Amino acid sequence: MDTEKPQLEAMVNEYFQGLHTGDANRLAPLFHRDCVLKAPDLRRTLDEWLADVTTRPIPAHIGHPENYRILRVELAGSQAMVKVACPLPHGNFIDYLGFLKEDGVWKIVNKMYAPVTT
Repeated sequence: MDTEKPQLEAMVNEYFQGLHTGDANRLAPLFHRDCVLKAPDLRRTLDEWLADVTTRPIPAHIGHPENYRILRVELAGSQAMVKVACPLPHGNFIDYLGFLKEDGVWKIVNKMYAPVTT
């Protein structure tokens, strides 16, 4: 487990960079192909979400600060849940990223997210 947490944190930091730069090609390898992204009253496929990332204002291009944070990492064998804060130009989000390690590789298999006001 000592090596697993740094691997997950590195993946989440890559996730933050992909969000900040609006780079779907950087984000896609982090996710399992059958991942479904879920927000209240909204379900999207990975492809739909990645397309949205590339068409919305890109935080890095508009000078938006990089205030993304890992709030919690919980590991249990070959599964993990990572809670992150993602303040983006279109909302301040808390994401719950569900990871599974299959064939020796961690992938995000589930993403739940919602805007928060605090």
